[in-house]
Amino acid sequence: MKSINIKDKFSKFSKNWHPHQIAIVDDMQVLLAKIKGEFTWHAHEDEDELFQVVKGTLYMQFRDRTEIVKEGEIIVVPKGVEHNPMTKDNEEVHVLLFEKLSTAHTGNVVHEKTQTHYPKI
Repeated sequence: MKSINIKDKFSKFSKNWHPHQIAIVDDMQVLLAKIKGEFTWHAHEDEDELFQVVKGTLYMQFRDRTEIVKEGEIIVVPKGVEHNPMTKDNEEVHVLLFEKLSTAHTGNVVHEKTQTHYPKI
């Protein structure tokens, strides 16, 4: 039961598209990730996903539109909805994710950016 300094935690890693776990809340995990460029289209069939933009601007692509999520804003991607997070103009964006422990990084999609282990920091 200690406070967590998110800015300090972001300073402890540099790799993009590689989430790091900072807390567990019941069966949910809190992750931090640095993202840059485009990820991959995927869905999580049984889990919702919450993204909070801590720094920068996230472009959350859906098949029918793109939602712009600015610093300090959140977006919830409902279970089963195909999405593809991305950034523009070579910007590195910092995000906090809140999702179930069972959530696979890229759902049922296997991609070069897929991670199967989230380091704890």
